[in-house]
Amino acid sequence: MAQRYVRIQTPQARVYYGLLQVNGGVLVLDAPPWLKGQPTDRLLEPDNYKLLAPCVPSKIVAVGKNYVQHAAEMGTPVPAEPLLFLKPPTAVIGPGDEIAYPPQSQQVDYEGELALVIGERCANVSPEEVCQKIWGYTIANDVTARDLQKRDEQWTRGKGFDTFCPLGPWIVREISPASRLQTFVNDDLEPLQSAQIDEMVFGPEALVSYISQVMTLLPGDVVLTGTPQGVGPLQIGDRVRVEIEGIGSLQNTIGKRE
Repeated sequence: MAQRYVRIQTPQARVYYGLLQVNGGVLVLDAPPWLKGQPTDRLLEPDNYKLLAPCVPSKIVAVGKNYVQHAAEMGTPVPAEPLLFLKPPTAVIGPGDEIAYPPQSQQVDYEGELALVIGERCANVSPEEVCQKIWGYTIANDVTARDLQKRDEQWTRGKGFDTFCPLGPWIVREISPASRLQTFVNDDLEPLQSAQIDEMVFGPEALVSYISQVMTLLPGDVVLTGTPQGVGPLQIGDRVRVEIEGIGSLQNTIGKRE
């Protein structure tokens, strides 16, 4: 089993990065792993921590319409270049946290995605150099207020609400290009989204290189690589689960409008 890097909070509200053990315990690191954090002699028991989002990005750079069939279901052609937008860091929540359904919206959609975690400062890098800059991989849900996205004709509000970027449950260092991404809602046995991540129009190396020509990516930043076809609405009380082979499962519930 691949090593799983986590970020956790203790009952005393202390936050640590660590390595998840087979028995569910966490071996604490002395710094974020992409900053060369090393194992300490502290081991937290399985019932003595809460999983948080596995990193604290300074920014989340997301990519729209990066699967051919998703572009088609949105009624648009595939972009000739990666279509970029930003989600604010305040949108990040962790596994098991509640997605808040905003009162301004009547349609909140799930969008399961592979997320890249940047490990080194990344500016003007070539695709060949990118493999040294991507530290690892995790799961994201690019939650979207679809009605607001369409109404505004730009995506900041529809993509930017607090809680609209669940991340987790941990980071792995490697993933197979043939890994399958699937999204489930509630107890449905059939996935609503299902695609191999190598079906992306622009792969991870091309995306990070392209983004780095626009803005500097910093250690801990996150790149959302786009969602496959099958996006759809969520209702208050729903449980949404995004799974990626080789990583695991990210599950969140939808909370009441406030």
